[in-house]
Amino acid sequence: MADIYVRGGWVLTLDSNRRIIKNGAVAISDGFIVDVGKKEELDPSYKSFSDIVIEAERDIVMPGLVNTHVHLAQGLIRHCADYLPLIKWLKNRVWPLQGSYKPEEALASAKLVVAEMLKTGTTAFLETGLVGRYGPDNIIEFLHDSGIRAAVARHVMDLKGYALEENILHEGLVEPGDISFKDTLRLYHKYNGLSNRIWIWFGPRTPGAVSLELYRKISEKARELNTGITMHLAEVREDVEYTMKSFGKKPVEFANWLGLTGRNVVLVHVVWVEDDEIKLLSQTGTTVSHNPSSNMKLASGAARTSEMLKSGVNVALGTDGGPSNNTYDLMREMKHAALLQPVRTLNAEAIRAEQVVEMATINGARALMIDDMVGSIEKGKRADVIILDYWVPHLHPLVNPVSHLAYAASGSDVKHSIIDGKLVMYDRKLLTIDEEKIIEEAEKAAWEVYNRTGICKEPDTIWPIL
Repeated sequence: MADIYVRGGWVLTLDSNRRIIKNGAVAISDGFIVDVGKKEELDPSYKSFSDIVIEAERDIVMPGLVNTHVHLAQGLIRHCADYLPLIKWLKNRVWPLQGSYKPEEALASAKLVVAEMLKTGTTAFLETGLVGRYGPDNIIEFLHDSGIRAAVARHVMDLKGYALEENILHEGLVEPGDISFKDTLRLYHKYNGLSNRIWIWFGPRTPGAVSLELYRKISEKARELNTGITMHLAEVREDVEYTMKSFGKKPVEFANWLGLTGRNVVLVHVVWVEDDEIKLLSQTGTTVSHNPSSNMKLASGAARTSEMLKSGVNVALGTDGGPSNNTYDLMREMKHAALLQPVRTLNAEAIRAEQVVEMATINGARALMIDDMVGSIEKGKRADVIILDYWVPHLHPLVNPVSHLAYAASGSDVKHSIIDGKLVMYDRKLLTIDEEKIIEEAEKAAWEVYNRTGICKEPDTIWPIL
């Protein structure tokens, strides 16, 4: 593995002191960060002795982004479900499309999503739930070969509902509980810990699709295996109605009752919660994956992330999927996270740029339980590092790079990406996967799905297309 030396520019360490090093440098060897400091101090030891020297005088150097909520299977359908609230969006569009997938189409979707994430600065992510019809083995093996770091949840379910609506899940996505649970274990024993970059998690479906018995079984087994759990919770008001009417419990109380809170749990969205639930999230060390773009597009609501952060909840960021966000660019998500809280609270100080950048990096690493490994630029950590070009009009003048990251940058500003000490993108060219081939395969696969289902064959636009 080549030694890499990045010299010059602004280095945002995200270490415990949150140091920002102007005219800094980062030395990487054998996959690890071996030194961080001022360029003039590190140059004598590394400039002439490294295999690869990256000149970063006009760049921002920072930890790779961690996307804590991704639907790999939704890359092919990113424009297929506009202008719908969540349950109609699922029932009428998303589930019928995904429920028709063949394994090769799901793989084409996953490849497209990973290419986009690598191009826009994501170096690690959490997949929320693969199912059997997607061919999870092929997807996981592709993830490994791409060089990305990933926690991959496998969906577990034994019912067909969503909240109080029974039997609405598309038949193509229905799986018996014993099969989905056992297949998660199979994947865990086959792939967990692969190259210290791939982990297998449990992905129980949203309340209404999983029995209490199976939820408890998932909780117990995840703790036994020391692996993670991720689940959508309190995304829309119907979720609150379901847990209150069915069990007399608020959503977070419901999750805690079943053992679905804790350091190894990432709850997604968590929009409709009250103060006592936020306190419970903090007390249990549970992570919340905040997905502002998805919540806004589907009119789900605005999560109370300012209050969560003040209460000590680990809040991370996610893009969600193609049809709920239309992009997997976590840089863009930072801006939405930064802007949503002031308008929700009518308080311009509701959230700081620093907090948003933390959500996209070290908090995300903590969510995946790998913050001892990545999430910051520190000596001894694995080298997941991205380099952004700030010599562009929208990032000038540059006085405060943190503000620019939260409010002005986009994924297209990322020009180099390093994962586990290996360059996976250099000068905006992907090095581990064939971007052009992936786009061609995705285009073909998407039309196979559209033609089979009759959904998304025509653009949903009120403008004439001639």
